[in-house]
Amino acid sequence: MGRFHAGEQALQARLNPALPARMQQMAGPAIRDFMPDQHRDFFAMLPTLFVGSVDQQGRPWASVLSGRPGFVLSPDPRILHVAAKPVAGDPLHDNLRPGAQLGLLGLQPETRRRNRMNGRITTLDDSGFTVDVEQSFGNCPQYIQARAPRYVSASAVPPRRPESASLSPRATAMLAEADTLFIATSADGEGVDVSHRGGKPGFLRVEQTNGATHLTLPDFRGNKFFNTLGNIALNPRAGLLVVDYTTGNLLQLTAQAEIVWDGPEVDSFAGAERLLKLRVEAGLIIEGGLPLRWSEPDYAPQLAATGDWT
Repeated sequence: MGRFHAGEQALQARLNPALPARMQQMAGPAIRDFMPDQHRDFFAMLPTLFVGSVDQQGRPWASVLSGRPGFVLSPDPRILHVAAKPVAGDPLHDNLRPGAQLGLLGLQPETRRRNRMNGRITTLDDSGFTVDVEQSFGNCPQYIQARAPRYVSASAVPPRRPESASLSPRATAMLAEADTLFIATSADGEGVDVSHRGGKPGFLRVEQTNGATHLTLPDFRGNKFFNTLGNIALNPRAGLLVVDYTTGNLLQLTAQAEIVWDGPEVDSFAGAERLLKLRVEAGLIIEGGLPLRWSEPDYAPQLAATGDWT
């Protein structure tokens, strides 16, 4: 059974016709249908879990759940139980249903560790939900800004402010200042994925054109799995999540997506191998949606080789 779907293989072949075969061979031991013990232990240490889901309209959304360490547990290598529920207003609330596919990302900013697990919901209960493992694999520490978390009091029902295709100044500022974001994608029949992206503050360009907000995200050198872009090649939609690490505010967006492979715009951004263009369709800000605050960032060393939009 292949580890990469047609969209991922097409992008690998674009780099090198021989690459898909090499990647399939490499993926054998790297992408598993169970969680190794070190991943199971890692998820149990985390205060956050990033989740990619798809709504009834087929739109991907990126979300984050939180709890005291131990709220994510793996009682069996093929099962992950999450004892948390989305905050009020998060689209994930309606997307959690038996049989639904999810992309899960565990990320520990202070150590720059991250591991992925994609699977399918088997049960929902009063505490949260359980996911059967379909893919489990690790990611490198590149582009992760190191931050240490601390807990604060959670708001029972945090205020929720909807965003339209033309984002408010507040949402625009969150995007323009971000050094980290999370992106959810989905390809029909191929599951859901949620991935991390990091850069210098301002690495995400924000423009207003024809009544809508358009975003441009540089795509830096990675592991050549092309989980995100491979999904977009088959289904040009994406969900974005930006966390304000000072206030705990969350910005969630869903957008149409397009890959820009080459040209002057790609060349103008140091370190970019290609670009991802996103046209915002809808979104929301959840104020204080995360009961955590973080220290000032220690920027990833890889950022020294990347540019900005100025």
